[in-house]
Amino acid sequence: MPSTPAKRKPRGDDRAALQAPRGMHDILPEEQPWWDRVRTVARTLADFYGFLRIDTPVLESARLFERGIGEATDIVEKEMYLVRTKGGDVLALRPENTAGIMRAYLEHHMARAPQPQKFFYDGPFFRHDNPQAGRFRQFTQVGYEAIGGTNDPIYDAQVIIIFQRLLEELKIQNSNLQVNSIGCRMCRPLYKRQLQNYYRGHERQLCANCLRRLKVNPLRLLDCKEPHCVELKVRVPNILDKLCVTCSTHLKSVLEYIDEAKISYTLDNQLVRGLDYYSKTVFEFSVEGPGSEVGTLPGGGRYDYLAEMLGGKATPAVGGACGVERLIHVMKAQGVKLALRQKKTVFLIHVGDLAKKKSLTLIEELRKAGIAVSESLGRESLKAQLKTADKEGIALALIFGQRECFEGSIIIRDLRKSLQENVRLDRLIPEIKKRLRG
Repeated sequence: MPSTPAKRKPRGDDRAALQAPRGMHDILPEEQPWWDRVRTVARTLADFYGFLRIDTPVLESARLFERGIGEATDIVEKEMYLVRTKGGDVLALRPENTAGIMRAYLEHHMARAPQPQKFFYDGPFFRHDNPQAGRFRQFTQVGYEAIGGTNDPIYDAQVIIIFQRLLEELKIQNSNLQVNSIGCRMCRPLYKRQLQNYYRGHERQLCANCLRRLKVNPLRLLDCKEPHCVELKVRVPNILDKLCVTCSTHLKSVLEYIDEAKISYTLDNQLVRGLDYYSKTVFEFSVEGPGSEVGTLPGGGRYDYLAEMLGGKATPAVGGACGVERLIHVMKAQGVKLALRQKKTVFLIHVGDLAKKKSLTLIEELRKAGIAVSESLGRESLKAQLKTADKEGIALALIFGQRECFEGSIIIRDLRKSLQENVRLDRLIPEIKKRLRG
């Protein structure tokens, strides 16, 4: 008698193949209402404020991000997912979208259109980061960018206002807005030198990352969260005291516009953001209390030099982005309630193969009439289908059997009153609507 082959134990790589990669996640059906809510609010705000949707490739040239974000940034040095094509090109899964949108603006000569061009996007992004609350290696962002025209501070304020409205519409409470200016090519180099002079007297207290940044990107020292480095930041020179007249006037105007919109804010002279393309205004939103562990929510600023960094002409620009996962995390932590989805109003029950076949046409007629119908076409038992209708809390059932198919009729049963009536199919729609009104 032949022996039964032993079952092969799953290997480690087999188990890994059945799991989402670390730091990446599935968005299951029960999570989709949260995503729908965020995307709907973000898109509605974009429409209202005149930001048009743009979609850029998920893969871009790695050089785009090296030139745009900065080769000495954590994103470029440590976090990009790189792909080498068969042709030898080095591409990167996009870690952010501002550089890609500016590339599209320059490539398609959008400067010829009325300025500024205002863009809205949402989509997936990728960073090989340390997964934690609200932070993933594949994550989704919504963002708003205004490119071209003049570097009018009113657009800085408008981007900030949109993100404030986004948080309000999503019912997120206890939000804080921090604003700063990191200066321009005229005043920032002087501040960098003063910053380097200050830290050179404390090099032994700096973490390894800050020691490296001290030479290549000293502003990033203000972004460090290591305890010893945080203590040193207390006595650093204040960048707001070093701004040139142009940058100081620009910041003053931004704050006046925010005041006009009645948005509270805090001036944070150590807010710098983590990307090299920023100049003048930078901002971040966060929350206090439940949900605060995710850190920054919306954030962004002005990036007037990015077009030049990519090989184009000087182009004023400002924008910001926010992680959808972080927004949803905060909404749940704060107990935000979602509006109920449209409830199904009738349940179609079939009895027999012919009725099952003709049910598809009947469902389409109900859809065209705007009647939300539920069904259980995979079940054959009348009892099982009635049980499903009762479980879904639906008041009206439509019972469609072989006899009804031949007679051109259908049974309408009121599941709450246990009453039923046989009606002609050509009278079904008005009869349902009459009963639903009643």
